[in-house]
Amino acid sequence: MSSKKTLFLVEVSIFTALAFLLDIIPFLSFKVWPNGGSVSFAMIPVFIVAFRWGLKGGLLSGLLWGLLQLTVNPSIIHPLQGFIEYGFAFTVLGLAGIFAKPVQQSMRDGEFAKRFLYIMLGVFIGSVLRFLAHFYAGIVFWDHFAPENQEVWIYSLVYNGSYMLPSFILCTIVVFFLFIKQPRTLLQS
Repeated sequence: MSSKKTLFLVEVSIFTALAFLLDIIPFLSFKVWPNGGSVSFAMIPVFIVAFRWGLKGGLLSGLLWGLLQLTVNPSIIHPLQGFIEYGFAFTVLGLAGIFAKPVQQSMRDGEFAKRFLYIMLGVFIGSVLRFLAHFYAGIVFWDHFAPENQEVWIYSLVYNGSYMLPSFILCTIVVFFLFIKQPRTLLQS
C-alpha cells in the first residue's frame, strides 16, 4: 500500500472518529431537539476531509460517521428512514469535496475571498443535502409528531431547519478559520 493511500485512510479514520466524538460529548453539542438533531462542531471534520481529499475522502468520512451514529442510541422507526437519516444524510456532507481543488488553489494563491466563497459553497451543499434528507424523513416517517392543525412539511421544515441552519453557519465560520490558521496543514501535499 502506498504511503499516500495509507495517509488517506488514517486521516479519514481520525477525522471521522473526531466527528463522532464532537457529536457525543455533551458540552460540545447543543441537543434540545426531542427526536434527534443538534447544533455542534461535529460536521467540521467531515468538511475538512472533503476539502483536503476531495469527494472520495468526504463521502467516505460522512458514510463512516453515519454508521458510527447507529451505535449510539439511533432513532430508527423504519429501515428506509434509518438509511436516509444515517446512511445518506451523513454521506452527502462529503459532497463538499467538489470544491476541494478550488479551495486548495485559492489557498496557494492567497485569495482570501475565493477561499471563503468555496468553503461556504461546499459547506452549504453538504448541509442543504443533509437537511433535505432529514426534511424528507420528517415528512414521511415523523409526521405523527407534527402538532395538530399544522402541515407536516412545515413541521419538518421548522424542526430540521432549526438545527441545520445554525450548524451550517457555525461550520462555515470554523472551517474557514481553520483554513486561515493552518493552511499548510490543510493543503493536499
